[in-house]
Order: sequence, then structure tokens, then C-alpha cells
Amino acid sequence: MGDKWEELFSHRAQQMKASDIRELLKLVQQHDIISFAGGLPNPLAFPTKEIGEITQDILNNDAANALQYGPTEGIKPLRQKIAERMQKKGIECDESQVIVTTGSQQILDLVSKVFLNRKDIAIASAPSYLAGLSAFMSYEGKVEQTPMDSQGMLTDVLRERIHSIHRHGGNIKFIYVLPTFHNPAGVTMPEKRRKDVIDIAKDYDLLIVEDDPYSELRYTGTELKPIKAFDDEGRVIYTSTFSKILTPGLRVGWSVADPEITRKIVIAKQATDLCTSTFNQYIAYEYMARGYIDKHIPKIKELYGRKMRIMLDAMKKYFPKSVKWTEPEGGMFIWASLPNAGKIDTREMLKEALVEKVAYVPGTGFYVDGSGKNCMRLNFTHPEDNDIVTGIKRLAKVIEDELTKSKEYKFLDTAPIGV
Repeated sequence: MGDKWEELFSHRAQQMKASDIRELLKLVQQHDIISFAGGLPNPLAFPTKEIGEITQDILNNDAANALQYGPTEGIKPLRQKIAERMQKKGIECDESQVIVTTGSQQILDLVSKVFLNRKDIAIASAPSYLAGLSAFMSYEGKVEQTPMDSQGMLTDVLRERIHSIHRHGGNIKFIYVLPTFHNPAGVTMPEKRRKDVIDIAKDYDLLIVEDDPYSELRYTGTELKPIKAFDDEGRVIYTSTFSKILTPGLRVGWSVADPEITRKIVIAKQATDLCTSTFNQYIAYEYMARGYIDKHIPKIKELYGRKMRIMLDAMKKYFPKSVKWTEPEGGMFIWASLPNAGKIDTREMLKEALVEKVAYVPGTGFYVDGSGKNCMRLNFTHPEDNDIVTGIKRLAKVIEDELTKSKEYKFLDTAPIGV
């Protein structure tokens, strides 16, 4: 029965694969498993009181509009507020360049729909956000990954890779980059490399898709301008979301792009969902208009910054010395690499971790070629403080056992991300 409809599925659907993380989350719902797996905000960070107040006010005062269909590009007041916020980040734009989307994930789908023909190429880092990779490949695009270090994508290697692909007749459409608090690596690209990416895109006439869901979550260090702020030719399609600074359940994100690109994406969105939830857009607008967003973000940063420090301290205390990891300045993730003699596979090791009641995301899902077998992504924002320490202790035991079984401790740098 499993193949009953296989011949009716489109070629695109036949190539689709379930998200490793989404499938994994099904396995770790048991209350006794400490999960570092999902990229979940902590419920303590949800402004439930403010959302309740806003919701009631909307229903009392503007229900007729808020419960109606809205424009595909999003309601104008919200787009204006988003444009104002983008201007503070150094992005010159107005509401005509803003599209409100159903989460920032939707813009990755729409960009793929609008720009990728079969076998067209998207360049991404290795590792990279797996749902982004899935979006590009779901439209029969090809993803080429280029290495990164502790400062993000290696732009000299990026240039060489693009030159080589062009020389061999490959058709690259865009560079996909998460420059600030990268998912999964947690690292941040310095300003020079951000400008390098712009220069490379200009030299090879490419677009840049800048995915920026985490930049508001900075706990240490100095704020950096997004790549879009250095864009003087309209090459950068910038996307972000309210999921990390309001709630993910609202599913409200946005993009900022060149007007011509924006118009084409709006047409593509019309065929996808007509419009993003009008009611949820009203909530997001009021959250910004009432000044709640800037009062609430520092509370989120305090909560998550503490949790990050707890996890890093626990890893230093309990993990084997041969394990390496990134030390982010913000975001939601830490990327760990185990010593590897070709024997350690964190996907297989996950089975043992679940026995010990702890979960993580294996590294292979963040690579299109199955690399990263000795790597894992750890989320620190969702677990309780005490559970972070307990979970790291459990995971340390699993790693120790795995290293003992593998016998050799040779370190294989499958992902040069500076750990």
C-alpha cells in the first residue's frame, strides 16, 4: 500500500524528503527526554499578557477588518512598521518593498518558486539551515555548499567555487547566507565578509538571499549591519520573522527586496495562500505600534543569554576534551564536533542518546552530501536551566561511550567552522 500513489506523484514530490528535525521531534515528545533538538523558543519568552490584551482590543474595535481577507503583500500599517524597523538596521526601504509572509520559511519557498528552474544552482554554506536546503531542492534546484569557519562562509573559497561552477556551465541563481548567529553553527560573519559576499554577487551577477531570524537575539559582542544594508543594486532579498521575538505560532515573517522582485514574489504568493493571516498581522502590528517589541526583546535576551552560558559552562565541565564546539554571541544554537576516525556517526549515536533520555539533531541533515556525521546541533533556548545541565551530563556519557567504542581519537574536520 505504501507505493499505491507513487506513479501519480509529481517528479518534484517524489524527490521530497521529510525534515530530519521534524521527524526527530516526533520521537522526543516524551516528557522524560531532555531535548536539545528543536529550534524552539522558550514559552517563558512568549508575551502572553500583551497578546491577550491586543487580541481583545482588536476583536472589540476592528474585528470586521482583522477577520477578513487581506492584501497578498500584507496589511499596509504592518509593512510600514517593518520598513521603519529595517531602516534602523541600515536597510533603506519603504513599505512597497516589504512582503508579509507566513513565517520567514515561506519566503524561501517563494524565492525558490520564482527563481529556480530545474538544475539551477543555489550556493549555501556547509553546514546550512536544512529547511532552506529542502525548499531549494523541492523546486528541483541543486544546492552547492561551500565551507565556513568561525566567522561564517569562507568568501575566498566561495568566489573560487562560483568561478569553477560558471566555468563548467553551471547556472547559479543566488547565494543563500545566514550571516548572524548561523543555524546550525551559531557563528557570525564579520562586516568585511558581508561586503565580500556583495562584491562576489556583483561580479557574477547573482542574487543573495539573506536569512536573518536571529539578529535581535544578541547576548554579547557588537551589533552588525545586515548584508542588505550594503546592497546598492537591489541584489539582496532579506528575510526575517516574528517567530523569535513574538511567538512562532503566529507564523508572521517578512521580506525586503527590490520592487521588481517584490512584485513577482507577490504574484507567486497569491497562488500559494492568497495572504498571510490578517488577524495575526494585526497582532504583530499592535505589538510594534504599542512599543511592546522593544520592551520585550531585552527580556528574551536575558533569558536566552543565561541559558547559553549554562550550556557552554556544562559542556566545558562534562564533555570529553576532544569534543569541539562553537561559542556563539547570540541566537539559539551551538554546533559540536566529535573526534572522528570515520567511525562516529551522530545519527546512529542518537539511538543511544534517546536511551539515556537526551536528544539532539545529528549533523548530516545540514549537508546535501551527507557530511557532518561527527557533528550535532544543540539548542539551548527551550530546555529548563536545570535540564540543560542534566542533559549535557547525559550526552557527555553517551559521547564518552561512543569514543571508547571507536577507539581512535583522530579529529576529522569535516566542517571547518573553527571549532
